[in-house]
Amino acid sequence: MKTIRIGSGAGYAGDRLEPALDLLKYANLDYICFEGLAERTIALAQKNKKADPKKGYNELLLYRMEKILPLLHQNKTKVITNMGAANPKAAMEDIAKLAKHLVLENLKIAAVLGDDISHKIEEYNGENVIETGEPLYEIKKELLSANAYLGIEGIVEALKNDADIIITGRVADPSLFLAPMVYEFGWEKSDWEKKGKGTLIGHLLECAGQVTGGYYADPGIKDVPNLWNLGFPYVEVDALGEGFITKLKESGGMVTTATCTEQLLYEIHAPENYITPDCIANFSKVIFKEIAQDKVKFEGASGKKASHTYKVSVGYLNGFIGEGQMSYGGPNCIARALLAKEIVEKRLEKLPFDISELRCELIGINSLLNQNKMPDQLNEVRLRVAGKTQTKEEAQQIANEVETLYTNGPYGGGGATKKVDEIISIASILIPKEDFKIDVHYIKI
Repeated sequence: MKTIRIGSGAGYAGDRLEPALDLLKYANLDYICFEGLAERTIALAQKNKKADPKKGYNELLLYRMEKILPLLHQNKTKVITNMGAANPKAAMEDIAKLAKHLVLENLKIAAVLGDDISHKIEEYNGENVIETGEPLYEIKKELLSANAYLGIEGIVEALKNDADIIITGRVADPSLFLAPMVYEFGWEKSDWEKKGKGTLIGHLLECAGQVTGGYYADPGIKDVPNLWNLGFPYVEVDALGEGFITKLKESGGMVTTATCTEQLLYEIHAPENYITPDCIANFSKVIFKEIAQDKVKFEGASGKKASHTYKVSVGYLNGFIGEGQMSYGGPNCIARALLAKEIVEKRLEKLPFDISELRCELIGINSLLNQNKMPDQLNEVRLRVAGKTQTKEEAQQIANEVETLYTNGPYGGGGATKKVDEIISIASILIPKEDFKIDVHYIKI
Protein backbone atom coordinates (compact mmCIF):
# COMPACT_ATOMS: atom_id res chain seq x y z
CA MET A 1 0.00 0.00 0.00
CA LYS A 2 1.22 3.46 -0.87
CA THR A 3 2.66 5.53 1.95
CA ILE A 4 3.92 9.10 2.20
CA ARG A 5 6.13 10.89 4.68
CA ILE A 6 5.24 14.31 6.05
CA GLY A 7 7.57 16.26 8.31
CA SER A 8 7.07 19.21 10.59
CA GLY A 9 9.39 22.13 9.82
CA ALA A 10 8.16 24.68 12.36
CA GLY A 11 5.66 24.96 15.18
CA TYR A 12 5.44 28.73 15.40
CA ALA A 13 6.60 31.91 13.64
CA GLY A 14 10.10 32.09 15.13
CA ASP A 15 10.94 28.40 15.46
CA ARG A 16 14.38 26.88 14.92
CA LEU A 17 15.48 25.92 11.43
CA GLU A 18 18.14 23.24 12.06
CA PRO A 19 15.68 20.41 12.86
CA ALA A 20 13.83 21.06 9.61
CA LEU A 21 17.06 20.95 7.63
CA ASP A 22 17.93 17.62 9.25
CA LEU A 23 14.55 16.19 8.27
CA LEU A 24 15.02 17.33 4.69
CA LYS A 25 18.47 15.76 4.54
CA TYR A 26 17.84 12.44 6.26
CA ALA A 27 14.12 11.59 6.63
CA ASN A 28 13.29 10.94 2.95
CA LEU A 29 10.25 13.23 3.14
CA ASP A 30 7.61 13.72 0.51
CA TYR A 31 6.31 16.86 2.21
CA ILE A 32 7.42 19.25 4.92
CA CYS A 33 5.02 21.75 6.48
CA PHE A 34 5.94 24.95 8.29
CA GLU A 35 3.24 26.20 10.66
CA GLY A 36 3.94 29.83 11.52
CA LEU A 37 0.75 31.58 12.66
CA ALA A 38 -0.67 32.10 16.12
CA GLU A 39 -3.88 33.98 16.91
CA ARG A 40 -2.32 37.45 17.00
CA THR A 41 0.44 36.84 14.46
CA ILE A 42 -1.65 37.60 11.42
CA ALA A 43 -3.02 40.81 12.97
CA LEU A 44 0.56 41.99 13.44
CA ALA A 45 1.29 40.95 9.86
CA GLN A 46 -1.68 42.95 8.58
CA LYS A 47 -0.33 45.98 10.41
CA ASN A 48 3.05 45.51 8.69
CA LYS A 49 1.35 45.15 5.31
CA LYS A 50 -0.52 48.43 5.78
CA ALA A 51 2.81 50.14 6.43
CA ASP A 52 4.43 48.47 3.40
CA PRO A 53 2.26 46.64 0.79
CA LYS A 54 5.21 44.40 -0.09
CA LYS A 55 5.47 43.07 3.48
CA GLY A 56 3.10 41.19 5.77
CA TYR A 57 4.55 37.70 5.47
CA ASN A 58 6.68 35.92 8.08
CA GLU A 59 9.89 37.86 8.61
CA LEU A 60 11.92 34.62 8.65
CA LEU A 61 10.34 33.22 5.48
CA LEU A 62 13.11 34.17 3.05
CA TYR A 63 15.83 33.16 5.53
CA ARG A 64 14.23 29.74 5.81
CA MET A 65 13.65 29.42 2.09
CA GLU A 66 17.23 30.30 1.25
CA LYS A 67 18.35 27.33 3.34
CA ILE A 68 15.69 24.81 2.35
CA LEU A 69 15.14 25.54 -1.36
CA PRO A 70 18.25 23.66 -2.56
CA LEU A 71 17.26 20.65 -0.44
CA LEU A 72 13.66 20.75 -1.67
CA HIS A 73 14.86 20.91 -5.24
CA GLN A 74 17.39 18.14 -4.78
CA ASN A 75 15.11 15.72 -2.91
CA LYS A 76 11.83 16.53 -4.69
CA THR A 77 10.20 17.38 -1.38
CA LYS A 78 7.19 19.68 -1.48
CA VAL A 79 6.72 22.42 1.10
CA ILE A 80 3.44 23.78 2.47
CA THR A 81 3.37 26.74 4.83
CA ASN A 82 1.06 29.42 6.20
CA MET A 83 4.03 31.78 6.60
CA GLY A 84 2.46 33.91 3.87
CA ALA A 85 0.41 35.37 6.74
CA ALA A 86 -1.20 38.62 5.54
CA ASN A 87 0.52 38.64 2.14
CA PRO A 88 0.92 35.20 0.52
CA LYS A 89 1.14 36.70 -2.99
CA ALA A 90 4.11 38.93 -2.11
CA ALA A 91 5.71 35.97 -0.35
CA MET A 92 5.31 33.84 -3.50
CA GLU A 93 6.86 36.56 -5.66
CA ASP A 94 9.84 37.03 -3.35
CA ILE A 95 10.43 33.27 -3.09
CA ALA A 96 10.47 33.11 -6.89
CA LYS A 97 13.11 35.85 -6.99
CA LEU A 98 15.14 33.98 -4.40
CA ALA A 99 14.91 30.70 -6.34
CA LYS A 100 16.14 32.45 -9.49
CA HIS A 101 19.01 33.96 -7.52
CA LEU A 102 19.91 30.45 -6.34
CA VAL A 103 19.77 29.28 -9.99
CA LEU A 104 17.03 26.75 -9.28
CA GLU A 105 14.78 25.74 -12.17
CA ASN A 106 11.55 23.82 -12.76
CA LEU A 107 9.86 24.98 -9.57
CA LYS A 108 6.20 25.96 -9.36
CA ILE A 109 5.19 28.21 -6.49
CA ALA A 110 1.58 28.78 -5.43
CA ALA A 111 -0.10 31.34 -3.21
CA VAL A 112 -3.48 30.51 -1.67
CA LEU A 113 -5.67 33.58 -1.12
CA GLY A 114 -9.14 34.09 0.24
CA ASP A 115 -8.89 34.02 4.03
CA ASP A 116 -8.79 37.83 4.36
CA ILE A 117 -12.29 39.25 4.78
CA SER A 118 -11.31 42.50 6.46
CA HIS A 119 -12.58 44.58 3.51
CA LYS A 120 -16.16 43.67 4.37
CA ILE A 121 -16.03 42.79 8.05
CA GLU A 122 -18.63 45.53 8.75
CA GLU A 123 -21.23 43.23 7.18
CA TYR A 124 -20.80 40.91 10.15
CA ASN A 125 -20.95 43.45 12.97
CA GLY A 126 -24.04 41.74 14.35
CA GLU A 127 -22.34 38.35 14.71
CA ASN A 128 -21.68 37.30 18.29
CA VAL A 129 -18.09 37.12 19.48
CA ILE A 130 -17.32 33.58 20.64
CA GLU A 131 -15.27 34.72 23.63
CA THR A 132 -17.83 37.18 25.06
CA GLY A 133 -21.21 36.38 23.52
CA GLU A 134 -21.64 40.05 22.61
CA PRO A 135 -22.05 41.41 19.06
CA LEU A 136 -18.87 42.36 17.20
CA TYR A 137 -19.99 45.99 17.06
CA GLU A 138 -19.55 46.19 20.85
CA ILE A 139 -15.78 46.27 20.24
CA LYS A 140 -15.41 50.00 19.84
CA LYS A 141 -11.78 49.82 18.78
CA GLU A 142 -9.84 50.10 15.52
CA LEU A 143 -10.04 46.78 13.68
CA LEU A 144 -6.76 45.63 12.15
CA SER A 145 -7.58 42.32 10.51
CA ALA A 146 -10.21 39.66 9.85
CA ASN A 147 -8.94 36.31 8.62
CA ALA A 148 -10.72 32.99 8.39
CA TYR A 149 -9.20 29.66 9.29
CA LEU A 150 -9.42 28.08 5.85
CA GLY A 151 -9.07 24.35 5.28
CA ILE A 152 -7.41 22.18 2.66
CA GLU A 153 -9.30 23.37 -0.44
CA GLY A 154 -6.76 25.82 -1.89
CA ILE A 155 -3.77 23.64 -0.98
CA VAL A 156 -5.23 20.57 -2.67
CA GLU A 157 -5.99 22.61 -5.78
CA ALA A 158 -2.37 23.80 -5.86
CA LEU A 159 -1.09 20.22 -5.49
CA LYS A 160 -3.33 19.09 -8.34
CA ASN A 161 -1.69 21.79 -10.44
CA ASP A 162 1.79 20.45 -9.61
CA ALA A 163 2.88 23.15 -7.19
CA ASP A 164 6.14 22.44 -5.40
CA ILE A 165 5.92 25.25 -2.85
CA ILE A 166 2.56 26.36 -1.47
CA ILE A 167 2.26 29.58 0.54
CA THR A 168 -0.97 30.31 2.36
CA GLY A 169 -2.38 32.90 4.68
CA ARG A 170 -4.53 31.88 7.64
CA VAL A 171 -5.11 28.14 7.26
CA ALA A 172 -6.00 25.88 10.18
CA ASP A 173 -2.86 24.20 11.50
CA PRO A 174 -3.89 20.54 10.87
CA SER A 175 -5.07 21.41 7.36
CA LEU A 176 -1.49 22.04 6.21
CA PHE A 177 -0.72 18.36 6.87
CA LEU A 178 -4.12 16.93 5.90
CA ALA A 179 -4.04 18.41 2.40
CA PRO A 180 -1.22 16.21 1.02
CA MET A 181 -2.96 13.09 2.35
CA VAL A 182 -6.23 14.01 0.64
CA TYR A 183 -4.35 14.74 -2.58
CA GLU A 184 -1.99 11.76 -2.59
CA PHE A 185 -4.58 9.16 -1.61
CA GLY A 186 -7.54 10.65 -3.47
CA TRP A 187 -9.76 10.84 -0.40
CA GLU A 188 -13.26 11.98 -1.25
CA LYS A 189 -14.51 15.33 -0.02
CA SER A 190 -17.17 13.59 2.07
CA ASP A 191 -14.87 10.91 3.52
CA TRP A 192 -15.12 12.40 7.00
CA GLU A 193 -13.69 9.28 8.64
CA LYS A 194 -10.37 9.53 6.83
CA LYS A 195 -10.29 13.30 7.21
CA GLY A 196 -10.63 12.77 10.95
CA LYS A 197 -7.65 10.42 10.88
CA GLY A 198 -5.63 12.89 8.84
CA THR A 199 -6.58 15.72 11.19
CA LEU A 200 -5.17 13.70 14.09
CA ILE A 201 -1.88 13.42 12.21
CA GLY A 202 -1.89 17.13 11.49
CA HIS A 203 -2.58 17.92 15.13
CA LEU A 204 0.33 15.73 16.27
CA LEU A 205 2.72 17.44 13.83
CA GLU A 206 1.52 21.05 13.92
CA CYS A 207 3.56 22.16 16.94
CA ALA A 208 6.80 20.53 15.79
CA GLY A 209 9.07 19.93 18.81
CA GLN A 210 6.21 19.77 21.29
CA VAL A 211 5.44 16.15 20.38
CA THR A 212 9.11 15.14 20.48
CA GLY A 213 9.37 16.19 24.12
CA GLY A 214 9.76 19.96 24.06
CA TYR A 215 6.55 20.84 25.85
CA TYR A 216 6.62 17.57 27.78
CA ALA A 217 9.93 18.09 29.58
CA ASP A 218 9.87 18.69 33.35
CA PRO A 219 13.26 18.01 35.02
CA GLY A 220 13.22 15.18 37.56
CA ILE A 221 9.60 14.39 36.74
CA LYS A 222 9.49 13.93 32.98
CA ASP A 223 13.06 13.92 31.76
CA VAL A 224 13.78 14.28 28.04
CA PRO A 225 17.22 13.38 26.63
CA ASN A 226 19.36 15.96 24.82
CA LEU A 227 16.68 18.63 24.78
CA TRP A 228 19.24 21.11 23.47
CA ASN A 229 19.29 19.12 20.23
CA LEU A 230 15.53 18.56 20.00
CA GLY A 231 14.48 16.94 16.75
CA PHE A 232 11.23 17.61 14.92
CA PRO A 233 8.72 14.85 14.11
CA TYR A 234 7.63 13.21 10.92
CA VAL A 235 4.87 10.77 10.07
CA GLU A 236 4.64 7.88 7.67
CA VAL A 237 0.99 7.32 6.72
CA ASP A 238 -0.88 5.07 4.29
CA ALA A 239 -4.07 5.47 2.26
CA LEU A 240 -6.20 4.31 5.19
CA GLY A 241 -4.88 7.09 7.39
CA GLU A 242 -2.83 4.67 9.47
CA GLY A 243 0.83 4.89 10.31
CA PHE A 244 3.34 6.06 12.88
CA ILE A 245 5.06 9.18 14.17
CA THR A 246 8.78 9.30 14.83
CA LYS A 247 11.91 11.45 14.68
CA LEU A 248 15.46 11.09 13.43
CA LYS A 249 17.49 8.68 15.54
CA GLU A 250 20.41 11.08 15.91
CA SER A 251 18.30 13.97 17.20
CA GLY A 252 17.46 14.78 20.80
CA GLY A 253 14.09 14.50 22.43
CA MET A 254 11.81 11.48 22.33
CA VAL A 255 8.54 10.23 20.86
CA THR A 256 6.51 8.16 23.31
CA THR A 257 2.88 7.42 24.03
CA ALA A 258 3.09 10.06 26.77
CA THR A 259 4.46 12.86 24.55
CA CYS A 260 1.83 12.01 21.93
CA THR A 261 -0.97 11.99 24.49
CA GLU A 262 0.00 15.42 25.79
CA GLN A 263 0.06 16.83 22.27
CA LEU A 264 -3.25 15.11 21.47
CA LEU A 265 -4.92 17.08 24.27
CA TYR A 266 -3.15 20.36 23.51
CA GLU A 267 -5.62 23.15 22.64
CA ILE A 268 -8.50 20.70 22.22
CA HIS A 269 -11.81 22.06 23.52
CA ALA A 270 -13.68 18.75 23.19
CA PRO A 271 -11.78 15.61 22.10
CA GLU A 272 -14.89 13.98 20.66
CA ASN A 273 -15.88 17.13 18.71
CA TYR A 274 -12.74 18.90 17.56
CA ILE A 275 -14.07 21.42 15.03
CA THR A 276 -11.80 22.18 12.10
CA PRO A 277 -12.61 23.65 8.66
CA ASP A 278 -12.30 20.21 7.05
CA CYS A 279 -14.26 18.00 9.45
CA ILE A 280 -15.32 17.58 13.05
CA ALA A 281 -12.70 15.18 14.33
CA ASN A 282 -13.21 12.67 17.12
CA PHE A 283 -10.06 11.95 19.13
CA SER A 284 -11.83 10.39 22.12
CA LYS A 285 -10.94 6.81 21.11
CA VAL A 286 -7.39 7.41 19.91
CA ILE A 287 -4.83 4.83 21.02
CA PHE A 288 -1.07 5.19 20.87
CA LYS A 289 1.19 2.12 20.72
CA GLU A 290 4.98 2.22 20.96
CA ILE A 291 6.26 -0.08 18.22
CA ALA A 292 9.95 0.79 18.58
CA GLN A 293 12.05 3.35 20.38
CA ASP A 294 10.82 6.83 19.38
CA LYS A 295 8.26 5.28 17.04
CA VAL A 296 4.58 5.42 17.99
CA LYS A 297 1.65 4.01 16.05
CA PHE A 298 -1.64 5.92 16.15
CA GLU A 299 -5.15 4.56 15.63
CA GLY A 300 -8.75 5.19 16.62
CA ALA A 301 -9.35 8.69 15.25
CA SER A 302 -12.52 9.35 13.30
CA GLY A 303 -14.54 12.27 12.00
CA LYS A 304 -17.89 13.55 10.86
CA LYS A 305 -19.29 16.22 8.55
CA ALA A 306 -17.68 19.65 8.72
CA SER A 307 -19.60 22.71 9.87
CA HIS A 308 -20.91 25.27 7.34
CA THR A 309 -18.90 28.14 8.83
CA TYR A 310 -15.31 29.27 9.14
CA LYS A 311 -13.94 30.66 12.37
CA VAL A 312 -12.70 34.20 11.73
CA SER A 313 -10.15 35.92 13.95
CA VAL A 314 -10.67 39.67 14.13
CA GLY A 315 -7.64 41.59 15.38
CA TYR A 316 -8.10 45.01 16.96
CA LEU A 317 -6.09 47.65 18.80
CA ASN A 318 -6.77 47.47 22.52
CA GLY A 319 -4.59 50.05 24.23
CA PHE A 320 -0.98 49.97 25.42
CA ILE A 321 1.17 48.35 28.09
CA GLY A 322 3.79 50.44 29.85
CA GLU A 323 6.51 48.47 31.64
CA GLY A 324 9.50 49.41 33.76
CA GLN A 325 12.02 47.24 35.62
CA MET A 326 14.78 47.88 38.18
CA SER A 327 17.17 45.50 39.97
CA TYR A 328 18.32 45.60 43.59
CA GLY A 329 21.19 43.45 44.87
CA GLY A 330 23.08 42.77 48.08
CA PRO A 331 22.04 42.99 51.74
CA ASN A 332 18.44 43.99 52.41
CA CYS A 333 17.62 43.88 48.69
CA ILE A 334 14.11 42.54 49.25
CA ALA A 335 13.19 45.36 51.60
CA ARG A 336 14.57 47.95 49.19
CA ALA A 337 12.66 46.43 46.28
CA LEU A 338 9.44 46.43 48.32
CA LEU A 339 9.98 50.07 49.21
CA ALA A 340 10.54 50.86 45.54
CA LYS A 341 7.32 49.03 44.72
CA GLU A 342 5.42 51.10 47.28
CA ILE A 343 6.89 54.33 45.89
CA VAL A 344 5.85 53.52 42.33
CA GLU A 345 2.36 52.45 43.37
CA LYS A 346 1.79 55.73 45.22
CA ARG A 347 3.18 57.75 42.33
CA LEU A 348 0.91 55.98 39.85
CA GLU A 349 -2.15 56.67 42.02
CA LYS A 350 -1.59 60.39 41.43
CA LEU A 351 -1.65 60.17 37.65
CA PRO A 352 -4.76 61.73 36.03
CA PHE A 353 -5.76 58.67 33.99
CA ASP A 354 -6.92 55.11 34.56
CA ILE A 355 -4.48 52.22 34.68
CA SER A 356 -5.97 48.73 34.40
CA GLU A 357 -4.40 45.35 35.03
CA LEU A 358 -1.57 46.93 37.02
CA ARG A 359 1.10 44.45 38.11
CA CYS A 360 3.86 45.32 40.59
CA GLU A 361 5.96 42.21 41.22
CA LEU A 362 9.37 41.01 42.32
CA ILE A 363 11.21 38.74 39.92
CA GLY A 364 14.80 37.51 39.40
CA ILE A 365 17.14 35.20 41.23
CA ASN A 366 20.73 35.20 39.94
CA SER A 367 21.33 37.63 37.11
CA LEU A 368 23.36 40.16 39.12
CA LEU A 369 25.52 38.42 41.68
CA ASN A 370 25.63 34.70 40.95
CA GLN A 371 25.94 33.61 37.34
CA ASN A 372 26.93 29.97 37.63
CA LYS A 373 24.79 28.36 40.32
CA MET A 374 21.68 28.81 42.38
CA PRO A 375 22.32 31.15 45.33
CA ASP A 376 22.22 29.81 48.90
CA GLN A 377 20.06 32.75 49.83
CA LEU A 378 18.20 35.36 47.87
CA ASN A 379 20.67 38.19 47.35
CA GLU A 380 19.03 40.02 44.49
CA VAL A 381 15.60 40.85 43.19
CA ARG A 382 14.11 42.77 40.30
CA LEU A 383 11.06 44.99 40.46
CA ARG A 384 8.73 44.83 37.49
CA VAL A 385 5.82 47.23 37.05
CA ALA A 386 3.40 46.96 34.14
CA GLY A 387 -0.04 48.40 33.44
CA LYS A 388 -2.52 48.89 30.64
CA THR A 389 -3.60 52.33 29.43
CA GLN A 390 -5.58 53.77 26.54
CA THR A 391 -2.78 55.85 25.02
CA LYS A 392 0.91 55.39 24.31
CA GLU A 393 1.77 58.56 26.21
CA GLU A 394 0.02 57.29 29.34
CA ALA A 395 1.81 53.95 29.12
CA GLN A 396 5.14 55.75 28.81
CA GLN A 397 4.53 57.47 32.15
CA ILE A 398 4.28 54.09 33.90
CA ALA A 399 7.66 53.07 32.48
CA ASN A 400 9.17 56.45 33.35
CA GLU A 401 8.13 56.22 37.00
CA VAL A 402 10.23 53.10 37.46
CA GLU A 403 13.27 54.67 35.84
CA THR A 404 13.09 57.67 38.21
CA LEU A 405 13.90 55.32 41.10
CA TYR A 406 17.54 55.64 40.00
CA THR A 407 18.09 58.88 41.91
CA ASN A 408 14.92 59.13 43.98
CA GLY A 409 15.53 56.07 46.16
CA PRO A 410 15.89 53.57 47.55
CA TYR A 411 19.62 53.14 47.06
CA GLY A 412 21.35 50.61 44.88
CA GLY A 413 18.89 50.36 42.00
CA GLY A 414 20.39 49.45 38.67
CA GLY A 415 19.77 47.98 35.23
CA ALA A 416 16.60 49.94 34.62
CA THR A 417 14.64 49.14 31.48
CA LYS A 418 11.43 50.57 30.14
CA LYS A 419 9.23 49.91 27.16
CA VAL A 420 5.78 50.49 25.73
CA ASP A 421 3.93 47.85 23.71
CA GLU A 422 0.77 48.21 21.69
CA ILE A 423 -1.88 45.65 22.63
CA ILE A 424 -3.49 43.70 19.82
CA SER A 425 -6.43 41.59 20.93
CA ILE A 426 -8.44 38.95 19.11
CA ALA A 427 -12.18 38.38 18.83
CA SER A 428 -13.57 35.30 17.09
CA ILE A 429 -16.77 35.06 15.06
CA LEU A 430 -18.28 32.51 12.68
CA ILE A 431 -18.96 33.37 9.02
CA PRO A 432 -20.58 31.07 6.41
CA LYS A 433 -18.09 29.35 4.14
CA GLU A 434 -20.09 30.39 1.09
CA ASP A 435 -19.08 34.02 1.74
CA PHE A 436 -15.44 33.24 0.89
CA LYS A 437 -13.78 32.89 -2.49
CA ILE A 438 -10.53 30.94 -2.48
CA ASP A 439 -8.07 31.79 -5.26
CA VAL A 440 -4.73 30.17 -6.08
CA HIS A 441 -2.03 32.11 -7.93
CA TYR A 442 1.09 30.56 -9.49
CA ILE A 443 4.61 31.42 -10.60
CA LYS A 444 6.70 28.89 -12.53
CA ILE A 445 10.46 29.21 -12.82
